[in-house]
Amino acid sequence: MKIQYLPSTFESDGSASERQHLTCIVVNDHVAVDAGSLAFACTSEQRQQIRDVILTHVHLDHIAGLPLFIDDLFATLTEPIRIHATREMIDILERDIFNWAVYPQFSELKNANGPVMEYCRYATGKSFEVKGLTVMPVAVNHNVQSAGMMVSDGRITVGITGDTAATDDIWNEFNRTKDLAAVFVECAFPDEMAELAGVSCHLTPSLLAEELLKFDRVDVPVYVVNIKPMHREKVIAQIVDLTGSNVSILEIARAYEF
Repeated sequence: MKIQYLPSTFESDGSASERQHLTCIVVNDHVAVDAGSLAFACTSEQRQQIRDVILTHVHLDHIAGLPLFIDDLFATLTEPIRIHATREMIDILERDIFNWAVYPQFSELKNANGPVMEYCRYATGKSFEVKGLTVMPVAVNHNVQSAGMMVSDGRITVGITGDTAATDDIWNEFNRTKDLAAVFVECAFPDEMAELAGVSCHLTPSLLAEELLKFDRVDVPVYVVNIKPMHREKVIAQIVDLTGSNVSILEIARAYEF
């Protein structure tokens, strides 16, 4: 399985910055988990292949690139962009984004080939199939309805927590998944900002260390993502001090093969 965290910020020389504002994980160049930077950073090949977008939740940093991605492809689509989301997430998108005031209601529109966008509703705890993958959404603890994802290609599984504070169910899923190859976990704020982390339902390094005590699989690599860019160096230093050797910081734009 190929996993790539798309960049959202770029250095003065055009190279991808490790300071990440938006979230989009591309699986096998065909499926996007979230769409924060999808329109801005996907390759030409990914743009032509990605027709399924799985949302963990609908905060702006996870959906910012979605309207523009559909807009870019509007005239050339031969099949709709399928947005996999819960009923609540879909309602928010239709009310607040695809509402003709912020952006067109693409679910009502067609090009010469047919519909350009459709919703595929999922429910947490029930798996669904997409592009040769089996995806199990697991409810996590965030301040809007949110889900982590267990993504399997039939050979291995990767786990993605999405944005979350302290939670249990997804760590239980990680522990009982025998073919688990990697876990991607958030850690947004430094310990000095624990109050803000609590209000916004995110993790700090100390809270992450507590979460990792729930994880029995020390043989499985854990990659930290979603570090707030202004606090990146401090968060990383604290993670190094508090976590084990199987924990590392995900490299933005690198294609990981599992």
